[in-house]
Amino acid sequence: MNKLEQSWLTGGDQAYALMLEAIGRAKTAIRLETYIFTDSPPGQAFRTALVGACRRGVKVRIMIDGWGSLMLPDAFWGPLLAAGGEVRIFNPLSLGHITHRDHRKLLVCDQSEAFIGGFNIMAEEAGDGITSGWCDLGLRLQGPVVADLAITFDDLWATAEQRQPLIHPIRWRKAKIQFQAPALVLASGPAFLNNPIRHALLHDLHKARQIQIVAAYFLPVWRLRRALFNAARQGRHVQLLLAGKSDVPLARQASHYLYHRFLRAGIEIFEYQPQILHTKLVRADTAVYVGSANLDTRSLNINYELLVRLQDSAAAAQAEELFGLYLRHSRRIDPQIWRKERSLLEKLKEWLAYLILGRLDPYVARLNLGHLR
Repeated sequence: MNKLEQSWLTGGDQAYALMLEAIGRAKTAIRLETYIFTDSPPGQAFRTALVGACRRGVKVRIMIDGWGSLMLPDAFWGPLLAAGGEVRIFNPLSLGHITHRDHRKLLVCDQSEAFIGGFNIMAEEAGDGITSGWCDLGLRLQGPVVADLAITFDDLWATAEQRQPLIHPIRWRKAKIQFQAPALVLASGPAFLNNPIRHALLHDLHKARQIQIVAAYFLPVWRLRRALFNAARQGRHVQLLLAGKSDVPLARQASHYLYHRFLRAGIEIFEYQPQILHTKLVRADTAVYVGSANLDTRSLNINYELLVRLQDSAAAAQAEELFGLYLRHSRRIDPQIWRKERSLLEKLKEWLAYLILGRLDPYVARLNLGHLR
């Protein structure tokens, strides 16, 4: 298939159902990569489908992160291994090798269809994101981009079980980004200077007239903050839809520390209310980003991440419609009362959270990266 086709996945129930159907159709190869995989009803359903694929003669490879999937029992994959499947743990835990993680989420079936987004495979993701389950987002893709996604999996698979996964080809690639391509795969790893995701985002944010961002964890690096500030001060429309509920309260507190700066610049901030927000979505005019990366220091400097950038007016219109749906379930942060409604103790907690996630975490990661060179 030469034409790009995409469809949105707007909740865990929908995403899991379509992913399991794709696994059931696979004839030659399945690549599955995720940060968190749990022994839960969704996890068991995926294992059953993957074992069935192995028995049909499909080559099945699973890659899960050593920290994110730490609680998954070793025996869980026994039936898959017995059926001929392969499982690798990315960066198995050891002293001095905890910081950099594989935060990507990807399923590729036969190089004919692929699924990306924020969905881990766990019970918390099941639901529609409004009445139940985390609010998350993904894309089902068909077309030439699927082969590129398969390559990114193979690259990381080659070094997944090494104790030093930081010195990896992803880190050194500096390919020219073809911004006019209808779909562009952006894979990044631990790199404080050369990060294709950050580079592409800055390119689009610098010129976009309308910017809409949905971010589960929002602690952008300084250059992205400055791009957003400048956009708003130049009269361009910038809207942030962030977590009203979070599975990582510390991350939400760190975001709160920055709110007054964004509000002062004229940026609108909303917080999603019904469920925990786990969505990652950026729309900058007709450019749309979907994948695993949050707009925070860890995703943009430390973890291995994966995004697809779509350059398409139809996809942008759909993303704008999704943003509007989220907006209907969100509360607006009023700049006039934001600083007044929080106690001194809350502000102190926010400052400490910012120091931990915005300063200490990157510092430790830099030490780890320098040690492994």
